[in-house]
Amino acid sequence: MATTDRRAEPAPTASAAMEGNGPHHDVRLATVAVAFAVLQLCYAVAHMDLGWDESVYLSQVDPRNPAAFFSAPRSRGISFLVAPVIALTPSVPVLRVVLVLLSSLALFAAFRVWEPLLGKGRVALAALLFAGLWITVLYGPEVMPNLWLALAAVAAVGWFLRARRDAPGLRRARTGLAVALAAAALLRAPDAVWLALPLLAACAGLRAWRTPGTTAAVLGGLAAGGAQWAVEAYTRFGGIGRRLALSSDTEGGMGAHLGAGLRASYRALNGPQLCRPCRIAGPSVTHSLWWLLLPVLIAAACALALRARHREPEAAAATLLPVACALALAAPYLLLLDYAAPRFLLPVYALLALPVAGLAAHAVRAAGASGGRWARLASGALLCAVLTAHLAVQIEELRVNTADARDTTVRYRRAANELGRLGVTAPCLVTGPRAQPIAYEAGCASAQTAGNNLSHTTDYIVRTAARIPTALLYDTRHPYLPPYARRWHFHPLPGTDWLAYVP
Repeated sequence: MATTDRRAEPAPTASAAMEGNGPHHDVRLATVAVAFAVLQLCYAVAHMDLGWDESVYLSQVDPRNPAAFFSAPRSRGISFLVAPVIALTPSVPVLRVVLVLLSSLALFAAFRVWEPLLGKGRVALAALLFAGLWITVLYGPEVMPNLWLALAAVAAVGWFLRARRDAPGLRRARTGLAVALAAAALLRAPDAVWLALPLLAACAGLRAWRTPGTTAAVLGGLAAGGAQWAVEAYTRFGGIGRRLALSSDTEGGMGAHLGAGLRASYRALNGPQLCRPCRIAGPSVTHSLWWLLLPVLIAAACALALRARHREPEAAAATLLPVACALALAAPYLLLLDYAAPRFLLPVYALLALPVAGLAAHAVRAAGASGGRWARLASGALLCAVLTAHLAVQIEELRVNTADARDTTVRYRRAANELGRLGVTAPCLVTGPRAQPIAYEAGCASAQTAGNNLSHTTDYIVRTAARIPTALLYDTRHPYLPPYARRWHFHPLPGTDWLAYVP
């Protein structure tokens, strides 16, 4: 359970290290952030080209390439984040390295908000638990919003807890809360609303946060970050309700799926990066044990917090509120979808790492209280051994999924290079399966006449093919050739499973 007790231990024991009773200039959180950067550079950056979603987000702000169709569920925050980099250089390695540095700094900044609440040792452990997940490392250097939403959520909940009535630095805490929620809304507007619901409930039901200023910070941050999404809803989709309806259609129809999302999330825990439809077998118990134990650990942390809520109400809130926000963020993905991607739950894992770290510190302290110094050291050593084994499993999953991502993106680049040799060069158009990432690699526009990225008509494809170089991608595993392309010439794309039909 989290605690605000800051009394120094007589010796630098394992419990003291975990409770944050270290020196004023504590380096543990900074060390975790540096290790996070090193892991990204070693595993997730080298030789990795752009993925499908990345090409869509980048194309919105890339001055060298046409913008791909931007579907209703997406938000533009991650595009705004990378816009200065892509404006200066088209180099993917440079972009990756910049994102490594930014994500590591953001990890440090987001979790540091919690140090006055939990102590430096517990916060460093929570950051390590989150940064050690293969999903976190893989998405650190990618142009994807989920990790950034997770860090914004950690910062928002931390600033909210620090914005209690009569707390020191109240204005700063409210400003931080508004900024963090605005960032979350820019990155994923609907998710930011789910995140804010428990915060607004706390504003209404808890005296320490029942102030107009804190409520205004929550609502103001949401409004500031969600304004762009709302304006785009009216200018492109016909209103907020219509955009939400289109988003639901794109996601396969959001609604009560009777645990399908939960089952899919478990099956996709260690990959693939998108499980849709999710019909694969689940991971082995050894590689999923942490996920299966997570509800038990969270329940134990909440039970301890509830038991001490009258004695330490602020400490109890520092355990219960992140759990409430994590459950709110998990709800649409576990209950309303019938497919999964491991990245969807990154904000959930980031928030739950905080009470789990608090529970671990409590266990070590309780062992010391009952068995003395040696029991405390033994429990600390056992915790380190379990954490080491967990990180070893995560590193192996990171290696496998990084290789899989690399193979997929290399095929996109091979296809784009072959289209160039066939004369499909800018200005040009690519349509068919996987048109968006391959078109971006080739410097072409993309168009789809069906599916989630429906953007143009068949007549548009035919008219455009008469003016500029055009290619239809054809997947031999899912054969369908539109009538307009049946007189076109086909060419195999070496190193892929696809053909290219060109007029």
